[in-house]
Amino acid sequence: MCLVFPHRRRICGLATGIKRLRIGRKLWRSSYVDLFSALSLISMVTALYVLNLTLALIIVNKEVPTSRGMLYPTESETREVRSLDGIWNFVRSDQNNPTQGIRDGWFNADLSKSRPTIPMPVPASYNDITTEQSLRDHVGTVWYDRKFFVPRSWSQNQRVWLRFGSVHYEAFVWINGQSAVKHEMGHLPFETEVTHILNYGAENRITVMCDNALIQTTVPQGKISEVANDGGVTIIQSYTFDFFNYAGIHRSVHLYTTPKTFIEDVEISTNLADDNSVGYVDYVISINGSAANEADNAIYAKLQLYNREGVQVANATSDAKLSGRLKVEQAKPWWPYLMHPEPGYMYELEIKLHAANAELLDVYRLSIGLRTLSWTNATFTINGKPVYFRGFGRHEDSDIRGKGLDNALMARDFNLIQWIGANAYRTSHYPYSEESMQFADKHGIMIIDECPSVDTENFNQALLSKHKSSLEQLIHRDRNHPSVVMWSIANEPRTSQTNADTYFQFVANFTRSLDRTRPVTAAIAVPHADDKAGRYLDIISFNRYNAWYSNTGRLDMVTQRVIDEAIAWNQKYDKPIIMSEYGADTLEGLHLQPAFVWSEEFQTEIFARHFKAFDALRRKKWFIGEFVWNFADFKTGQSYTRVGGNKKGVFTRARQPKAAAHLLRRRYFALARELDQCSMPEDLFTYIADVGASVKHDATDL
Repeated sequence: MCLVFPHRRRICGLATGIKRLRIGRKLWRSSYVDLFSALSLISMVTALYVLNLTLALIIVNKEVPTSRGMLYPTESETREVRSLDGIWNFVRSDQNNPTQGIRDGWFNADLSKSRPTIPMPVPASYNDITTEQSLRDHVGTVWYDRKFFVPRSWSQNQRVWLRFGSVHYEAFVWINGQSAVKHEMGHLPFETEVTHILNYGAENRITVMCDNALIQTTVPQGKISEVANDGGVTIIQSYTFDFFNYAGIHRSVHLYTTPKTFIEDVEISTNLADDNSVGYVDYVISINGSAANEADNAIYAKLQLYNREGVQVANATSDAKLSGRLKVEQAKPWWPYLMHPEPGYMYELEIKLHAANAELLDVYRLSIGLRTLSWTNATFTINGKPVYFRGFGRHEDSDIRGKGLDNALMARDFNLIQWIGANAYRTSHYPYSEESMQFADKHGIMIIDECPSVDTENFNQALLSKHKSSLEQLIHRDRNHPSVVMWSIANEPRTSQTNADTYFQFVANFTRSLDRTRPVTAAIAVPHADDKAGRYLDIISFNRYNAWYSNTGRLDMVTQRVIDEAIAWNQKYDKPIIMSEYGADTLEGLHLQPAFVWSEEFQTEIFARHFKAFDALRRKKWFIGEFVWNFADFKTGQSYTRVGGNKKGVFTRARQPKAAAHLLRRRYFALARELDQCSMPEDLFTYIADVGASVKHDATDL
């Protein structure tokens, strides 16, 4: 027998003792000594169970490993970058034998020598590339490999690094048969130095094993079970979150070079003064390499800041600790979209690392924005101006490629975000690509940056460590992006459960220890009276689906319920409130009058009832934002409640607008006009008729 506890420790090997406890003739004929032994065994098993349950309930705030490096790979005078994106070879492991490739050493030679391979694009999810159901629903490991050349010149006085933008969920990587790196956590980058295991001026092979299995101590959580089917037994992956568990090499793979001594990391923080006319850039530079370890080698950095036109606006030479400050006169702050005529203003920071003899060691450039954030128990401001968030929850999801990086799709999405007048979105429910964060910076779109913790439950020590690690990796990656204005530490966690209080106290405080310049939130779905986590947050976000999951179809049960719940959250915690999810599934092209669930009319009506509530709440000042669920339709696991996926998008999965998108566009631009005095798009209203000067009939009349 094997007893499995929430923290996955197991007490096994009790089968023999348990058999002695069977209530049968042989046991009752035993001596009193045997009976006493059996009762003692019961006590022992009970005690062990209680002990393990108690241990599961005790959560200790332990340290987690810290990230190093991970700067986005860019070329410079001292660096080269090569993409390994393209068509790789692919093998699916047997579901009942996921570790066979490790035991048989598939990484020691071409995968094709172990199994027949198929072509697989990288980056992309592998699930929807073929027509095979077995691959779409596969649980366990898959393998990739490809060959590549490294030029001879890379062997001379430099170092070579291998970097993955994301592999979901766990990755094991070999170069030429040698183990290179292992990483657990989807949606986040990882890298390793491969200088000494490459063949220069020759062919190399990279092999990747990817495991998509989710259990109770992964982030996000899931469960694996064996279920009988027509052929015997199959492995089933289950999870409570409502999006498809796409897997594979989701983002770009790069080889890049650095000098022997190089800029490993840069941390930026900004501030504004004198009515935003003067900007300050505080920087801390970390370096790596042999010269960095020599005490008598005085390394310093020269920094130059350039505006959009390429004109230098500030410069500085660092101190011996490679830190300092740049002062920018006549600064141009980073503003959100529609809050300023020049939203998303970015500067380029050039960093040149020098040795004591003025020798140039390394050059790295990154884009930065000048802005300040502040918040109280009733407001959120950027550059001293109150912000009202209007936007979406989203997903990285599209047909065929799943969660794979797609630059064309990303550009289309940002065009739609601007078309509809949104100024923000939440990276529900995991970190989005670095490329999308750069896009948000340049377009002035504010980001609530969310870690992969979704539907978190069964709080335990192992889960806490991985949850904190996911946040550490996320904040390390995204801390320099001006678009990131808030950290979300979870989506719909079960915050009424035992241990939720202690667990989220640790998670929230850990997040603040990494970055105190941004507020901490979480999207909470439990009733306000049952929640135990909100006290540790800076801003309360709540998800609720009135007239959909509760009181389905009752449009007369929306407005007042939204108002009452928002007020209740504010009264309980005295903090700013955001409604982070609301909406209704809508089948494109389904029209029913009067409005009926699943129709485009119903989605439009349910939005309008929420808008009325939001306008009432905006007058209370502490209500600071509204986020529709969802930006676009997306794929989910198979369910009789999902017709081809979740259909709550205002855009279809092909990124075409439903009727509600036009209503939402008029609202978002009306809010921008009222709050930020922006101009209205000429095509916002369609001409109908000229019925007199007293009737408002185009944008100029508003």
